[in-house]
Amino acid sequence: MRISIIVMFRALLRMVMKMVGMRPQKVEIDQQGTVINFWVPSKPQNKKLAVVFLHGFAADGILTWQFQVMALARKYAVYVPDLVFFGESTTERPERSPEFQAECVAEGLKKLGVVEKWRVVGFSYGGIVGFKMAEMYSDMVVSVVVSGSTTELMESFSRPTLQKLGGFSSWSQLLLPRTADGVRVLLDVGIYKRIPYPIFFLREFLEEFICVNRRKKDELLAAVVKNIDSAIPKYPQKIHLIWGAKDKIFDLEDAKNLKTELGEKAELHVIENAGHLVMLERPFVFNSLLSHILPSLPASSVYRHRRSQPAGSLSFRPRD
Repeated sequence: MRISIIVMFRALLRMVMKMVGMRPQKVEIDQQGTVINFWVPSKPQNKKLAVVFLHGFAADGILTWQFQVMALARKYAVYVPDLVFFGESTTERPERSPEFQAECVAEGLKKLGVVEKWRVVGFSYGGIVGFKMAEMYSDMVVSVVVSGSTTELMESFSRPTLQKLGGFSSWSQLLLPRTADGVRVLLDVGIYKRIPYPIFFLREFLEEFICVNRRKKDELLAAVVKNIDSAIPKYPQKIHLIWGAKDKIFDLEDAKNLKTELGEKAELHVIENAGHLVMLERPFVFNSLLSHILPSLPASSVYRHRRSQPAGSLSFRPRD
């Protein structure tokens, strides 16, 4: 019987996380079976800035943000939740909205004793949840970093985007594939450079991530798409957008439009040679950007990371 590569990798990743001072902790949110699994600092971090990482739809928190946690855990108080129905987080409540996810993360942080200001970093689905946290808990969320996401996922955006990506009829068809070939398509959409994944890896990914809580995840997707366009809230926080220049889901034009709608408090940072999964494709560049952003950057225009710079270094220039 062959041992799953993904299971082995997740076990190794847990060991690495503990080596950098992180540990898992389940937090009971309410008496209705809502439990959120967090990766939290192993020791009290009262004097460090609190940074909350929110993952996207295809995997759990620590797998999505592994490189960022390894790079930042010693400097910041890092908290990585699994959103409801991902990883080891669950609920018996019927709510499925991003607002509910935001509520669960915020209540979990409070129960963990994280009462200082939060700096929220969200990717894709987690970016939508991050924007909800900024709106609902404006007294606690001091800044937001979002990658490959938007404030609301509108039906008017979804239809043409899904057609562009391959004629999908719904987000569920793309994000919750039922076959190994469907997983290959999903990963090809997420990553800039196509990788020849072995079939056993695709099957394991399907079993370990996609098939777990499939029906409930489908309900999450149904709850996130809005039929009626709505105005973007006036966020009081500073907002940083980190974008892969080759993002196939939310392309660079979408990022520029989002920056314009968010107003003068928003900055757009573009990373070349990266797609939707920019934090995994270009982790050194992404982490360098975060190390500049998290303490707070002065207001500026749109910046692009120069391709000529080596990985891990940053050189910015205003875009025309």
